[in-house]
Amino acid sequence: MANKSQQHPTLTGAEILWATLAGEGTTTVFGYPGGAILPIYDALRKFPTIHHVLVRHEQGAAHMADGYARASGRPGVCMATSGPGATNLVTGLATAMLDSIPMVAITGQVSSKVLGSDAFQEVDITGITLPITKHNFLVTRAEDIAPAVRLAFQIATSGRPGPVLVDITKDAQQATAIFSFEAAKPETYRPHPMLRAESSSIREAIELIKQSKKPVILAGHGIVESGAEREVIAFAEAQQIPIASTLLGLGAIPAAHPLSLGMMGMHGESWVNNAIQEADLLLAFGMRFDDRVTGNLASYAPTAKKIHIEIDPSEINKNVRVDVALIGDLKEVLQLLLPLLPKNTDTSWLREINASKGSAAVRDIINLPDNGHLYAAHVIHDIWREAQAAGRLEDTIIVTDVGQHQMWEAQYFKHEAPRSLVTSGGLGTMGFALPAAIGAKAACPDKDVWVIAGDGGFQMTAAELSTIVQEGLAINIAVINNGFLGMVRQWQETFYEKNYSASPILSPDFVMLAAAHGIAAANVSKRTDVTPTVTKARTSGKAFLINFQVEKEDGVYPMIAPGAALHEMVRRPQHDPLLETAEDK
Repeated sequence: MANKSQQHPTLTGAEILWATLAGEGTTTVFGYPGGAILPIYDALRKFPTIHHVLVRHEQGAAHMADGYARASGRPGVCMATSGPGATNLVTGLATAMLDSIPMVAITGQVSSKVLGSDAFQEVDITGITLPITKHNFLVTRAEDIAPAVRLAFQIATSGRPGPVLVDITKDAQQATAIFSFEAAKPETYRPHPMLRAESSSIREAIELIKQSKKPVILAGHGIVESGAEREVIAFAEAQQIPIASTLLGLGAIPAAHPLSLGMMGMHGESWVNNAIQEADLLLAFGMRFDDRVTGNLASYAPTAKKIHIEIDPSEINKNVRVDVALIGDLKEVLQLLLPLLPKNTDTSWLREINASKGSAAVRDIINLPDNGHLYAAHVIHDIWREAQAAGRLEDTIIVTDVGQHQMWEAQYFKHEAPRSLVTSGGLGTMGFALPAAIGAKAACPDKDVWVIAGDGGFQMTAAELSTIVQEGLAINIAVINNGFLGMVRQWQETFYEKNYSASPILSPDFVMLAAAHGIAAANVSKRTDVTPTVTKARTSGKAFLINFQVEKEDGVYPMIAPGAALHEMVRRPQHDPLLETAEDK
């Protein structure tokens, strides 16, 4: 009988890492080399099926891996050296953790013999990232690399997804060991027991649904992570239940679907929030009752019973007490529930909500006569309209930064497909959009990818323009330029007596900045120029940047003040001077 060394090759730890990544289906890695990870980079030449994207900052690598995962549903992989390289990943790991994004981060570490001695570029990255990763590993032996990496992929993608970090010492990278991909396979893991039709919680949920007259589904990001879009629509249609979406849930249910109400929460539609407040039953599907969704908890949906379907038991009753908890994968739970419920044909609740839209709607900027000013809503709406006219709506991915433009995007771009909106929800990370769009484009090269970023957030990671050029990526970039940190300014206007402390921001000439990178660009300050320029960008086949010079002191409406109830929305003033036309004056 042949011994193990004859059956399986002996490889260095660095080679084992790449072989394991390849075995897990990894084709793209985003990273930046350095001393403690050089053996891994040296071994990369032996693995031509994996493409390495050289970033300009390690935070960009983490956001690219994040964007790759959100756009594709496959785990993203990033890589950095020890010390500052590893710590530069921290913001990206926290972003992925709060939004449940499957990611594997590989970091180099100083040799095991000098661990704990404050060696050059040594830092306890596993200790630092413990609260912001789903799990992490410190690997000091070559033979432990494959099992750790395979387990990292399993943990990142099973149950509630999240980022996992694998820290590998330099001597483990250089040492040799026998490699077997199959032998390194972790045990099958199921994070929760399967619910059964006869379980008491299922029976209780069925009774609550049957008794309800005013139910609302709260559609969260878990729908997309579970791949439960069809099941949610089938459930909603069978029971005639309207669907309100969280920010990260947008796209899970097509915006054009008659049961889709739109976005809930701090900047959600007023009729959506009112429907939630008036509901007698809330069905929370893969969402965590974030404070931006609920408003004041004491007054949240006061008469509603609550059913929470959630894969992570720690989220049950964390923010909102619920009447029934169904722990499990959303898709599996709905497949169990659907045949147990009789169909409902009563549409009176839907008619009541639809009738409230007219009275609740605010004056719509996009339908106003052109008054010579350009508003961010115009830009977002026209990007959506152009994608729709070109038949590319379901093949367009919008990647936003964080701030006013993010909320305008959620309000004015109507998402019809899952994974068509990539945005930082829980952490609200400025600088996310540009690198995340690189990851999204790498994952989905045939889709149109748009960056929508404010002038503040864009400058945080603008160096990644060089990465776009180096990779030859046709990414469209819309900078919503209002000369302010816009959301900060709006809060200062509303809650701090217009004390605009540190919110005005000086920006470079973005068109010249793009040109310096070899990227075509244009300035737009008139509404009539938006669509032609958007079309030019989309059809250019290359990267293109548009600097949209928009109204400086426009606000996102409606909004809910901190501490206010979900229905206590601040609406745009009836006679907002920013919207005055010549006739108004």
